[in-house]
Amino acid sequence: MIIGIDARFFGPKAKGLGRYTQKLIEGLEQADRQNDYLVFLRRANFDEYQPQNPRFKKALADWQWYSLAEQIFFPRQLYRRKLDLMHFTHFNAPLFYRRPMVVTIHDLILQRWPTHKNNFLSRAKYFFKNLGYKIVIRSALARAKKIIAVSRFVKDDIIKSFGVAEEKISVIYEGSSSYVIASPAQAGRSNPVDGGNSSGLLHRRQAVRNDSLCLEKYGIKKPYLLYVGNAYPHKNLARLAEAFKLLRNGQYPDLQLVLVGGDDYFYRQLRDKIEKECHSERSEESRGSVATRATDSIDSSPTAQNDNQKIIFTDFVPDKELGALYQNAVLYVFPSLCEGFGLPPLEAMAQGVPVAASSETSLPEILGQAAHYFDGQNPA
Repeated sequence: MIIGIDARFFGPKAKGLGRYTQKLIEGLEQADRQNDYLVFLRRANFDEYQPQNPRFKKALADWQWYSLAEQIFFPRQLYRRKLDLMHFTHFNAPLFYRRPMVVTIHDLILQRWPTHKNNFLSRAKYFFKNLGYKIVIRSALARAKKIIAVSRFVKDDIIKSFGVAEEKISVIYEGSSSYVIASPAQAGRSNPVDGGNSSGLLHRRQAVRNDSLCLEKYGIKKPYLLYVGNAYPHKNLARLAEAFKLLRNGQYPDLQLVLVGGDDYFYRQLRDKIEKECHSERSEESRGSVATRATDSIDSSPTAQNDNQKIIFTDFVPDKELGALYQNAVLYVFPSLCEGFGLPPLEAMAQGVPVAASSETSLPEILGQAAHYFDGQNPA
């Protein structure tokens, strides 16, 4: 049997979907020694994937996601390969592909959040994009021989939104992976060979120093809260920044908030918003200080601290450094208002980090009683 996998999203730089696709392929390489696989990749990630199983081959499919080329040229390429089964790891299965296929649905966020604020496009362009999304996903769900939902919440959402038969959908949970390499300090602490000898002690000291250098590289100082993920509006990071401000101006003036994610439109938008609010606070503080000096009253309180020093935007962090960021955090915070699964908090738990998450959508299903929950709509 020849099985194709759409891996145009592949690897950590493709964010959660890329991580899912990467780990799916790696797992299949270990588990399946009978079927033949053809992995379709874009030019940007073609060299990133190196098959470890002789039954896995790769093919260049450099078609932009959500594009006209994806709809026209990608299915032609697939037809030429005469696949017995094609697995689309995202909803965007080409409309003109009619051979047997499986599709994974990670969430219906565009269905739940139909607003142009989720995109940098104009209202008119976003309207047509959203219309195209509905056509493509409805068609994919109808044509798929089987639908994979990453949580029971997503399965119920598909049934409710599109009327798909329940037996057509299988829930296959994602899992926390060992992709986050243990930080050097963690590796040193857990090395049973070193015992208590001097070389082991030196190794652990050097490992701790390496962790410190990693934090220093990104301007991070303990204690800090950590968030890893996108900055899309439903991720609720603006409200997280508000809540952090309350903590910082209250009992935890030395606390930092570390946001790990790519330097994209949404992160730049968030950073600009925080900087504007910070500038406004400093202006108010300056006026207050002048008034205090003029009346010879009490000293002005430096409550309006510089958010640029307290909220750290790291941009993309490679796996070898991400472990150090996880393991040195006092808390991982996940304020998202809509999630199909929520893999980052699960990965934080696997690193031994306490997790606080909003009580929205799939998160209680995935995190169970292992997380602390809060109202994602209320920064207090």
